Amino acid sequence: MTLAAITAAASQLDAARPADSELSTSEEAAQYIADGCLIDGPLGRMGLEMEAHCVDPVDPYRRPSWDEITEVIDQLPPLPAGSAVTVEPGGAVELSGPPTDGVVAAIESMDDDQSVLRKAFANAGLGLVFLGADPLRVPKRVNPGARYRAMEEFFAASNSAEAGAAMMTSTASVQVNLDAGPQAGWAARVRLAHALGPTMIAIAANSPMLGGDFSGWVSTRQWVWGQMDSVRCGPILGASGDDPGTDWARYALKAPVMMVHNPEAHDFSALTHYVSFADWADGSALLCDRRPTLADLDYHLTTLFPPVRPRQWLEIRYLDSASDAYWPAIAFTLAALLDDPVAADAAAAAVEPVATAWDNAARLGLSDRRLHQAATSCVAIAAAKAPPELTDAMEQLIRMVERGRCPGDDFSDQVIDHGIAATVSQLAQGGL
Repeated sequence: MTLAAITAAASQLDAARPADSELSTSEEAAQYIADGCLIDGPLGRMGLEMEAHCVDPVDPYRRPSWDEITEVIDQLPPLPAGSAVTVEPGGAVELSGPPTDGVVAAIESMDDDQSVLRKAFANAGLGLVFLGADPLRVPKRVNPGARYRAMEEFFAASNSAEAGAAMMTSTASVQVNLDAGPQAGWAARVRLAHALGPTMIAIAANSPMLGGDFSGWVSTRQWVWGQMDSVRCGPILGASGDDPGTDWARYALKAPVMMVHNPEAHDFSALTHYVSFADWADGSALLCDRRPTLADLDYHLTTLFPPVRPRQWLEIRYLDSASDAYWPAIAFTLAALLDDPVAADAAAAAVEPVATAWDNAARLGLSDRRLHQAATSCVAIAAAKAPPELTDAMEQLIRMVERGRCPGDDFSDQVIDHGIAATVSQLAQGGL
């Protein structure tokens, strides 16, 4: 998703200095990060990214190979809305939609492109399963890309091999991308995007299983991300949250360098020892016998995975992947609570008691009384702003939340009644 690609201000920023310019200090790097953190402009555009696990419905324990998956993608017709199609390390397929004016247009575009993608995979005897975590198969990388090999090496060296493998190959999300908005409102907007996290995680929780077992968490995807190093995957907010640019610069410079990209050789050198980007920029450590360039810094930012990532727009990464029955209403709820000023004020008050309850949200979901109260308020606030096209979807979401259920409860019920393999196979064929 490249909201910034059609933003003139972003283009001017990117052209201000050559990418191969060498950085001389961490202060210089911090200024570059802060200056490019967000783009001042109006609200209103939205882009969606959706990931789904690729599954063989005949043998749901089997992980389709790289060649099988890419053969389907190579033969795809042009997608009607122009989404980009990529393959995650474990073979999950991602659709990245272009930015559109308004939530309804973004949802309709994603739905149109998903329909074409599903049909293509079905014709190849494969299916797409929209759950936040792979419920059945053990983690395994099938994407041969050098970036992902380097990520594996980095995680193994940093004693997070198991969590890193699960994150890379067994998780899937719905990602919501929204304009940063006017600069005067950035701090409040970024704070609210974080504060909504636990409540939205509880509403969207759709990953009760991992590797063939119930995990005890309603969002096992969020649990997996919680096992990762917080300097790379934790929230970016500083003590006050009053300056998103400074917070993002501090976060990025403190994080260890994961790999050094060598674009000429199309290769990556994974780091097996801890070197913060600040140390590299200051010259305390040299990687590949050189100082970093702006291109190195830009690439470093792509290896950081906070739940809300500023990429000149807001990239909101904490929602589990979900079926058609739920994801449009969930995406609309999040966008409405952030983009509508009246809804934003009401939502900020509603989620304040649970604004940092990330673990409770992932483990207990809406069975937590305070999260249930916040979620009930939030979906009601959003529903009042819903256009006619989303009325039915929002009413279904409200009923689910009022009952204290999440999307993963439907999946769990089917697993208990019919077994995990049969349930996954049915999902891969189009639904329960």
